[in-house]
Amino acid sequence: MPRWPALVAALLAAILVAGSATAGASPFADWAAVVVAGDFHAAHTDDPTETFDNARRDVAAELIRKGFSAANLRQFSVRPQLYPDARPGKADLQSIHQGLRALTQTARGCCLLYFTSHGAPQGLVLGGALLAPPVLDELIGQSCGERPTVVIISACFSGVFVPILAAPNRMIFTAARPDRSSFGCSESDRYPYFDGCVLQALPAARDFTALAPEVKACVSKREAETGASPPSDPQLYVGAALRPILPLMTFAPG
Repeated sequence: MPRWPALVAALLAAILVAGSATAGASPFADWAAVVVAGDFHAAHTDDPTETFDNARRDVAAELIRKGFSAANLRQFSVRPQLYPDARPGKADLQSIHQGLRALTQTARGCCLLYFTSHGAPQGLVLGGALLAPPVLDELIGQSCGERPTVVIISACFSGVFVPILAAPNRMIFTAARPDRSSFGCSESDRYPYFDGCVLQALPAARDFTALAPEVKACVSKREAETGASPPSDPQLYVGAALRPILPLMTFAPG
């Protein structure tokens, strides 16, 4: 028999316990969150670009405005020495794994992982290596277990992560289908299209499930305006146990 009813009850209980610690606290105040810029090279030219680190910095700041705790959110960059104000960790697998596990020891709520980088059909570029879907699945399982977990991956071919990461307690939102590129990673772009649309939609979004369709519509419009083709077709998966719970966790007003 499916374990979803029991898992829903357990997840809801965890959310209520976490939320009751401080009256009126944001439902995201006790989430463990990591935001990762996995590369610094522009598409096609391989020249340096700030595109991914711009997205890392501004997505992290917007999440904090929406109710995440700065103390429970860690940033990671391939070139952390360039950003002393944010003090990001090094964007490699071991550092991210250790950072997330440390956060989950004190932040007892849910988990959020946000990646922005280049991608390939085999996985996500992370500091010059490829992070494969099974490896990310293991990292999440070891760090977050059965906690409600939101994973957002902004990269070409990032839909390849959905089948492997899919679980009843997870939401997976990717910038592209498994066989499609995403756009906006040149030296002249401030953000990749997907990240820019996340930043455009977050201030008015009510919750994560409401955020996704707004981002998808924004990406489609942006690609049509710039003639980017074929469409990236962002992918969304929400696990059965998480569907009734995510709408209960609302962002702080924009």
